[in-house]
Amino acid sequence: MGDQVQATTTMEKIVSLAKRRGFIFQSSEIYGGLNSCWDYGPLGVELKNNVKRAWWKAVVQMRDDMVGLDSSILMHPRVWEASGHVAGFSDPLVDCKQCRQRFRADHLEGDRCPECGGELTEARQFNLMFKTFMGPVEESAAVVYLRPETAQGIFVNFQNVLTSTRMKIPFGIAQIGKSFRNEITPGNFTFRTREFEQMEIEYFVRPGTDEAVHEQWIKDRFQWYLDYGITPERLRLRPHDQDELAHYARACSDIEYYFPMGWSELEGIANRTDFDLKQHEKYSGCRMDYFDPATNEHYVPYVIEPSAGADRATLAFLLDAYHEEEVNGETRVVLKLHYALAPYKVAVLPLSRKEPLVNLANELWRSLRKNWMVDYDDSKAIGRRYRRQDEIGTPFCVTVDFQSLEDNMVTVRDRDTMNQDRVPIAELEQYLKEKLGF
Repeated sequence: MGDQVQATTTMEKIVSLAKRRGFIFQSSEIYGGLNSCWDYGPLGVELKNNVKRAWWKAVVQMRDDMVGLDSSILMHPRVWEASGHVAGFSDPLVDCKQCRQRFRADHLEGDRCPECGGELTEARQFNLMFKTFMGPVEESAAVVYLRPETAQGIFVNFQNVLTSTRMKIPFGIAQIGKSFRNEITPGNFTFRTREFEQMEIEYFVRPGTDEAVHEQWIKDRFQWYLDYGITPERLRLRPHDQDELAHYARACSDIEYYFPMGWSELEGIANRTDFDLKQHEKYSGCRMDYFDPATNEHYVPYVIEPSAGADRATLAFLLDAYHEEEVNGETRVVLKLHYALAPYKVAVLPLSRKEPLVNLANELWRSLRKNWMVDYDDSKAIGRRYRRQDEIGTPFCVTVDFQSLEDNMVTVRDRDTMNQDRVPIAELEQYLKEKLGF
């Protein structure tokens, strides 16, 4: 299937665009950088926040069976014993005896170093959790971990949410938050990093209804990516084979995107059964069951888990939106981002820096930014400014010219079609609301 699909661009072009336009920077760059750590710049933080807002709107705001949570990154170490992370959250690690590089053994073909051809050590298990110490003394009793996933924060708060919200099964808890994994071989820009942000749901259901609910969540989550502009041909669903399922999972399907390096996971939707709640009941001594007033019985719910990466989703939307077009013999780079995801919705461009134009443009800028993120750009020729806004994905440019001082109208240019409309200033806000859809 991969042979029939074309990646929209190379990763090198996206990395270049990301730095040049302020989407993503190398972390600690002035000190030579820190491997696989990235900082979101002025445009990147807007794009990523918009991705998170779109996800939250779909899974919490627009549903009556979902609530939110923001749990602590640092948790009691027994949480990770109960979940199995202390004993089993590891990857097989090998070292090259010649060049000293390290690799995941399950990612290698053959028994030689892929970099220099040197001999490899025997594989050993490497725990992926970051360990730190709480308090002033570095001793075993003070060991805590940076969480490797957000899910456990939801599970340990299951009864708290039940008590405080009076939710009834089926219902779900959503969370967006940072997680940390000491990956052996991170890479591919922001695709695989040691610090990343998850958008995760734990949806609690009555045992026996889990398979149908699982299928519905798979459909809903797949459609979300399409709704926000991902090209259908670059998106696919891949059910897990039985031999690759996590030990707690009854079933799992990955939503995959065709990245420049090939098909890779965007989001996993798993049926985690009742494993997690029963483990925490066992280790904590606190009951994790649910009383169903309709049937007058207690049971431990099954859990459906749609788990997405905010960084991976942001990268996929960025890649998919990237287009190069020839216009009047020149190449136009344009990010055709969904309007809801675009960092700026509108840019206000005075045709010159003459005071009357600047004053009117500033007045429009201050007025419009009450509704949307709005850029202001008066640097260089108007054509250059259009290209700059195209490259960062701004849907509409509002140009204030000398005629605007006479007729109180401005020119609105569409990013995708490059068509221009002359719009009365008094009607501009309503015009943009109708075009943007919000």
